[in-house]
Amino acid sequence: LAHTQGKKHQAGLARRAALEAKLLQQQQNQTDLSGLIHANAANSMMMRAKQQQQVRIGRPGYQHGNQRCLSFELHFPELPGGGGLQPRHRFMSAFEQKVESPPDRRYQYLLVSGEPYETIAFKIPNEPIDRSEGRFVTNWNSTEKKLTITFFFLNPSEEAKK
Repeated sequence: LAHTQGKKHQAGLARRAALEAKLLQQQQNQTDLSGLIHANAANSMMMRAKQQQQVRIGRPGYQHGNQRCLSFELHFPELPGGGGLQPRHRFMSAFEQKVESPPDRRYQYLLVSGEPYETIAFKIPNEPIDRSEGRFVTNWNSTEKKLTITFFFLNPSEEAKK
């Protein structure tokens, strides 16, 4: 007796009753609509319903280019111009950072720092970065005070060679 009078049990019954009422309403709406639609439209609706009932087997196949590249452009307009100061960057593993807990090993972070600005971090996939000539480029434009960082991830075939 205590279980059927309980708050959770009553809430479950109410939720189930609401769901059944909603399903009944949808079924009634569908039968009302089928009487109003002429034969061709009804036929096409049945074809769509058949298509929607098919079992989904996953995403369709796709390809992407071999160039797996990220590029970041950062503006530092208040950075002091004298003395050749420029922003600095570094990569940080998920286990070094203290913001997200627990650490997710699927990601690493690109940190960019330029005084007096706050250090900012970008969450990127934890894949090996290609640091060969022309594949990892940083450019500091001191007149526009703009830092551009462009890098490529190693392709799995290149990774196996190393």
